[in-house]
Amino acid sequence: MPQAAARVLTGGVRLPPMPTIRDLVKLYKLQAIKYMSQNFIMDERLTDKIVKSAGRIDPHDTVLEVGPGPGGITRSIIRRTPGRLVLVEKDARFMPALELLKECARPLHTQVDIYEGDILRFDIEKHVSEIEHRLHLIGNLPFSISTRLLINWIHDLSLRRGAFRRSDTAMTLTFQKEVAERICAPLGHDQRCRLSIMSQIWTQPLMKFIIPGKAFVPKPDVDVGVVKLIPLKQPKTLLPFELVERVVRHVFNMRQKYCRRGYSTLFPPEDRDDITDSLFELADVDPIIRPFELSVEEHLRLATVYAEFMQKHPEFADYDYRGRKQPVENYLD
Repeated sequence: MPQAAARVLTGGVRLPPMPTIRDLVKLYKLQAIKYMSQNFIMDERLTDKIVKSAGRIDPHDTVLEVGPGPGGITRSIIRRTPGRLVLVEKDARFMPALELLKECARPLHTQVDIYEGDILRFDIEKHVSEIEHRLHLIGNLPFSISTRLLINWIHDLSLRRGAFRRSDTAMTLTFQKEVAERICAPLGHDQRCRLSIMSQIWTQPLMKFIIPGKAFVPKPDVDVGVVKLIPLKQPKTLLPFELVERVVRHVFNMRQKYCRRGYSTLFPPEDRDDITDSLFELADVDPIIRPFELSVEEHLRLATVYAEFMQKHPEFADYDYRGRKQPVENYLD
């Protein structure tokens, strides 16, 4: 099996020879599985660029990589010599390739721990119990779980649990370009949606760069955006995540209508108009602008007056105008 030449980093660290990703894919006869949304990045320059976007990785830091697959981004992380690298991979076919990379990392004193499992069910507090040093979350996410995983992590961030027991755990993740643009969409942008607001309440999302679809194997139908989400030192609200999510979801249910239309569906029809008018006045929010024209602060003022109203009128807590829970995919509405 051919091996990549040893590489010298600017910091003077010499990597042991490692097989290229193409070598690993060929050696273990690995193919991407479409229903698992698998797409490999073969270009080492791109995987290096993704890891560079995560910022400084110190020798005592821990990196958790989601869905390493055959190990493209993994190799680039190993070059940065973190103290510990945690790999969470659902597909058992990739385990031999990752074990080989683990052996390559051993001379660099990087502890590599490989877990076969679903990141959506992975207990970070159990497997990354120490919080003395910084944790980085990095991943080329499967499209099928990217939005759900991000929302789960923002929820954890709001509670300072899981990966976010420290305040400096940043996320450097890939998304479909359209989703990445929505995460970062500014006030008034036509891509602004629920996901924009929820992301921007607890983090500062930054679009780092776009990867063309042709850089992946197999080539997806869309380009991919790399987004870094940096937790805010002071979140913009202390309201419960679930309450804020409920209010923002209702506001965006009718994104092309006046924002009062969606907000009003928080209340039964017989009381709807009077309550809505009163709460918009209390929140000092214009009721006849569209949801994507509302600032994060205005969304939060609407959530605050709703929370105060619910304390006085708990009988409205279980009201659901559609009678069913919204799927997480509708964060893109």
